[in-house]
Amino acid sequence: MSGLLHYEDFPEGLVIPFGTYHLSKEEVIAYAREWDPQPFHLDEDAARHSVLGGLAASGWQSSAILVRLAVDGFANTSAAMASNGMEEAKWLKPVYAGETLTGRATVLSRRVSTKRPEMGILKMKFELMTAAGELKVEITGIQFMKVRNP
Repeated sequence: MSGLLHYEDFPEGLVIPFGTYHLSKEEVIAYAREWDPQPFHLDEDAARHSVLGGLAASGWQSSAILVRLAVDGFANTSAAMASNGMEEAKWLKPVYAGETLTGRATVLSRRVSTKRPEMGILKMKFELMTAAGELKVEITGIQFMKVRNP
């Protein structure tokens, strides 16, 4: 575990950029069939005539993409311990089939647990956006991170 990033490596204000993800029409439809079978997630014509204006991913699918980017972007190279949940999730704009997405995380605050000094608690904001920077999803939550030398 020594090569992993620890609590001490995540100062307040740190911005962690993520890689990119291209969302295909087939993925949107497959996810919707399984988990959110609403017409504007399943059918391009129905989606065009909906409030979304086009075939769009479920908010849950968009959130899952953001989680995947975060795991690839920092969690799998860190001493992440877990999370006890999210405080707020906002689906700000539709995520359309065919879009290329990117993301970032920002450390909002941090402290060491008083009950478990081996565990740091990071409050983080996670953002999913288009490659052009249009913000689509924002999630604020807690990430537990192992302290290097408690």
